Amino acid sequence: MKNFVSLLVGFLLLSSCQGITKKAVTIKNNEWISLFDGETLNGWHQYNGTTIGDEWSVVDNTLVFDPAKKRNYGDGGKNIVTDREFTSFILSIEWKVAEVGNSGLFWAVQEGEEFGEPYLTGPEIQILDNERHPDALANPKYHQAGALYDMVQPTADVCNPAGEWNHVVLTIDHNNNNGRVVLNGTEIVTFPVHGPEWEALIAASKFGDTSLHHYTHAPKFGQFKTGKIGLQDHGDKVAFRNIKIKEL
Repeated sequence: MKNFVSLLVGFLLLSSCQGITKKAVTIKNNEWISLFDGETLNGWHQYNGTTIGDEWSVVDNTLVFDPAKKRNYGDGGKNIVTDREFTSFILSIEWKVAEVGNSGLFWAVQEGEEFGEPYLTGPEIQILDNERHPDALANPKYHQAGALYDMVQPTADVCNPAGEWNHVVLTIDHNNNNGRVVLNGTEIVTFPVHGPEWEALIAASKFGDTSLHHYTHAPKFGQFKTGKIGLQDHGDKVAFRNIKIKEL
């Protein structure tokens, strides 16, 4: 059954991605909106909270997460999300992670008592030390840096080493059902963002396959078009800068 689902996902993705490349992106507002001013944490708050913990700070125009201790899964950790919500957009962000580090970039995140973590609703683009973290060695490489986490693996490993900056451009376009990840100038992931092909991806992942021992019970995962941008506390030091967005 798992093999059948995988084949189905592959066929649907191929059909979807062929259609994606033929559609033009329409930009609603030609100006970038800054999500980080380089000086303050304005525009962000702790997930399911109001303030931001001391683990997050601004150092030399960079947004830095430096954990005082390992996070506790299920309590929301110290993840942060934007005050604003977005639907279709182009997001540009630079990140660097510590050695053996792990983090993530979310979109369409929902908050509420029923959701203990951003990943229960928001899909994730993986942030990872590809050289040292064991997740990067798994095959298929659904957990490698730049992957649509647990759903679509990158076509190439173009990640810079730990401690060096990486530039991600994430496009989420519900108008044309087009998602894409460009890492350090190379397009490495494309995917649909709604519809049957999207649901097939979810069903084949740990968010939807109840037969897997590591199943994550997330019935609302990937079900929202509009939501917040999120940055993950995964217990490792990570930094971000030049965070900006264009609405489509």
